[in-house]
Order: sequence, then structure tokens, then C-alpha cells
Amino acid sequence: MANTQQARKRVRQAEEQRAHNKSQLSMMRTYIKKVVKAITSGDKDEAVTAYKAAVPILDRLARKGLIHTNKAARHKSRLNAKVQAIV
Repeated sequence: MANTQQARKRVRQAEEQRAHNKSQLSMMRTYIKKVVKAITSGDKDEAVTAYKAAVPILDRLARKGLIHTNKAARHKSRLNAKVQAIV
């Protein structure tokens, strides 16, 4: 357990940051699920709209270090390929 005032503050800050990061990652997964749902429904317009909404979220989380840059690129690439494959 933290004994000094500084250590107690760091514990508080770490907990707040962990909760914020968890929220951001949950938001990212939600946006990805929206794209996947639109793809499975076969609605290309909806899928394109959902994809365009998801891309800035992925880029922002990669820029802030919550996910790796390659992970964001991989998600964008795979989702885009699936969106483009809709006839």
C-alpha cells in the first residue's frame, strides 16, 4: 500500500487514467462493431458511413498510444477491404 502522500496521489491518478483508457478502448470496439454490423447487413452506404466514423477513432487512439499504430492500420485495412467487397 502507498505510504507517502505522493504515492497515494499517483495511485489515484493511475486509477483515473485506467478508467479513461478502458472507456476509450470500449468506444473503439463499439465503432468497429458498427462497421461489422453494417457489412453483414449488406448495406454499403451504411458501412461506408460507419467506416468513415471509425477511422478517426482508430487513428486518435494510435496517436495517443492506447493501441499500437500497426493495430490501427490492420483494423482499417481489413474493414476497408470488407466494405469494398460489398456489391
